Amino acid sequence: MPDPLAEVPQNSIFVIRPYKYFGTWVFDDPAVGLVREAFVSGADTIIDRFTADIPGAADGFTLTFSAQPFPGYQTKLERVREEHGGNWYRSPELGLEGWLCPALFKYFRTAPENLYAKFGAT
Repeated sequence: MPDPLAEVPQNSIFVIRPYKYFGTWVFDDPAVGLVREAFVSGADTIIDRFTADIPGAADGFTLTFSAQPFPGYQTKLERVREEHGGNWYRSPELGLEGWLCPALFKYFRTAPENLYAKFGAT
């Protein structure tokens, strides 16, 4: 039987370009079959906070993320718990939690204990 995760990219650093669609943060990643994948349940609020100083972020910004620290990362999100097939992550610096849906598994075989991220202009 084929491994269902065989198509999961094995990169260690990923880059997506979230943007607002009808007031909701979403992103497209044709490489893994995602179109207008939404950030909800607190993840949207975390994005709002980290993009507040990026001009035109609602039209698109660069989100670089990894399960390992990388040069220039801005924040570390800590895994809190699993729920409804997704995982909750906490931003200690913001004191906020956000849920990442099962689309996380398009990038990682298992939910990383920590996510490191950088939010930048496109």
